Amino acid sequence: FLVLTLLTGIVYPAIVTAAAQTLFHYQANGSLVMKNGKLIGSELLAQKFQGEKFFWSRPSAADYATVPSGASNWGPTSAALKNSVMKRTESFRESNHLSKEIELPSDVVFASGSGLDPHISPEAARLQANRVAKARNLSEEKRQSLYRLIDQSTETPQFGILGKPRVNVFRLNLAVDSL
Repeated sequence: FLVLTLLTGIVYPAIVTAAAQTLFHYQANGSLVMKNGKLIGSELLAQKFQGEKFFWSRPSAADYATVPSGASNWGPTSAALKNSVMKRTESFRESNHLSKEIELPSDVVFASGSGLDPHISPEAARLQANRVAKARNLSEEKRQSLYRLIDQSTETPQFGILGKPRVNVFRLNLAVDSL
């Protein structure tokens, strides 16, 4: 029992921590982003962006809190899930001035499993672009730059096959701020 406790409780965590700090220092410390000496966020955790001039993250069942993160655990027959999705759909359409004919990507109405997914689909970002451009009073030339930023911020599936193309909302909002 003591040997197993030492191996799994001290030796193994120490080796993993040393390897992570050596090989992946930035990620092991939370991918924290500093600006002018001030912590402004993490590239790995979704943050609650509010206001018309920001791209919004995927909905979070935990309201973007890191300690109680997680899904709502509502099943596909849940009335609460149906109501939540309908409210999010209506709110997203209204905020982005979208007609009912436009199909919304699932990531703008369904929360992620962790509640902290920092990515949205490129389609979700494009649907928000007009709202962001209007709120920032961007000229037509700058609006086109906004769409180019979305394209430039789109990450490909990991190893070319895992997942789908995605956009890190935090990085995209930082890039938009530089316009």
